[in-house]
Amino acid sequence: MCGRGCLPGRWLSGILARTKVGAGGRPPKPDMGNQLMLLLAFMVAIFVLFDPNIRQTLGTYVGYGLEPLVGFGGEIPIVTLLLTGLIMTFFSTTVRHFFIDWVAQARSQRISAAFNKELREARTSNNTFKLKKLQEMQPEMMAQGLRTSQSQMKLMPVTMIVIIPIFAWLANFVYMGLGSTTFSVPWEFNSSMRNSNLLPNWVLLYSLMTLPFGQVLQKLLKQFSFSKRLRELEAGEGVKAEEKAP
Repeated sequence: MCGRGCLPGRWLSGILARTKVGAGGRPPKPDMGNQLMLLLAFMVAIFVLFDPNIRQTLGTYVGYGLEPLVGFGGEIPIVTLLLTGLIMTFFSTTVRHFFIDWVAQARSQRISAAFNKELREARTSNNTFKLKKLQEMQPEMMAQGLRTSQSQMKLMPVTMIVIIPIFAWLANFVYMGLGSTTFSVPWEFNSSMRNSNLLPNWVLLYSLMTLPFGQVLQKLLKQFSFSKRLRELEAGEGVKAEEKAP
């Protein structure tokens, strides 16, 4: 247990200082411009997806480019869904990866986990001195979490600009461009893509085929970023060692 002479979370304060969390104990104000853009993107998405005329018109124009590439004349719709999903997943995952600092995000998550652990221990042991010090640091932790979430939300309007038109084309493809929409999965035989179970079956099938690819791709890209940062750190330490050598 930390005694009264010990400053609880001193090491945590140092980490927060190095990660550029704002001093003064006040979280940054939300980025209103980004929030308005995100709200506008969601409104446009809902408007497009739920208005049949707009969705069909948008899907028709997008189909001029996608139909020759992955349409296959409607003969193998499962492959069309798979390839289209892989294209969208690759785009959204790659864009998100190169515009988010995953190393900084991992550091932020580790700091947050360490802070919560210290806070739980202080409450469990009824260490009021330690608890007070940690509570003084809470605004800084909130600031760091807010910055992380804002950096992720900024990319959503960008990815939605691409994903919504492609989904509009997929809806046209399934509801208007196919003669047969029957498919089978291990838990259901002779199901129709046009039927719905909470969500349309074609959306569930699309998710089932593409989500694993997105998870694997994201892990590989993160591993690439972490390995690159590690090599940079090792190279920097090597240069410092050479400079100190007589």
